[in-house]
Amino acid sequence: MATRLVQISMKAHDSSALGRFWAEALGWDLTADNAEETNLEPEGFNYPDPSAVCIDLIPIPLPKTVKNRVHVDLATTSAAHQAELIERLQSLGATPADIGQGNVPWTVLADPEGNEFCVLEPRPIYSDTGPIAAVVVDCADPRAMARFWSSAMDWTLHDVGDESAVLRSAKGVGPYLEFIRTSDPKTVLDRIHLDLRPYPTDDHAAEADRLRSLGATDLDIGQGDVPWTVLADPENNEFCLLTPR
Repeated sequence: MATRLVQISMKAHDSSALGRFWAEALGWDLTADNAEETNLEPEGFNYPDPSAVCIDLIPIPLPKTVKNRVHVDLATTSAAHQAELIERLQSLGATPADIGQGNVPWTVLADPEGNEFCVLEPRPIYSDTGPIAAVVVDCADPRAMARFWSSAMDWTLHDVGDESAVLRSAKGVGPYLEFIRTSDPKTVLDRIHLDLRPYPTDDHAAEADRLRSLGATDLDIGQGDVPWTVLADPENNEFCLLTPR
């Protein structure tokens, strides 16, 4: 049995409007846009595929109150591309964000609902990821998170240390998943979380039990009777185990 990261789920006051921002930002398509959710995928994408981690926006009226513990880093190919992308994103409604980053070569922005994201300077490691270079998760212990997530998914662990851990699909395509050490405590439900999906022949309940055996715990966030399972990783970050597909 195994599972893999297929999308990030993002809470939004106006999921349709925020979906349009991210579709324009990434050059992706809106594949669903209704009262329940807004989905974004690359043009011509055959979901689920490791070449991209999609975005699923859910309308929830709760306000954003703290810095998100999960964000995306966007890739660029040159200094000129980085500058052009920053300018274009701001024209779409992004704003500069100060999260204490100081003097760094990347630029921190916030989307129209205040979700932080980074526009990276050109880095060779991200030359083949697509527009999303990495999905980044704040954590207290990258080594412990690497142990859990590298066992939870069939993604390959590329690097692990005291300050960060890096995984990528075993297919060697798509964005990276990075865990970055931070001293900030987790205080509220994550506004952005990871969604995992087992493979078509796997058993959903058995996969949920396997994740629990690795250290995941069940979580009630008011989801009610739904076909997916809501769990928390060892640092209490929520994630969803979707049905096999």
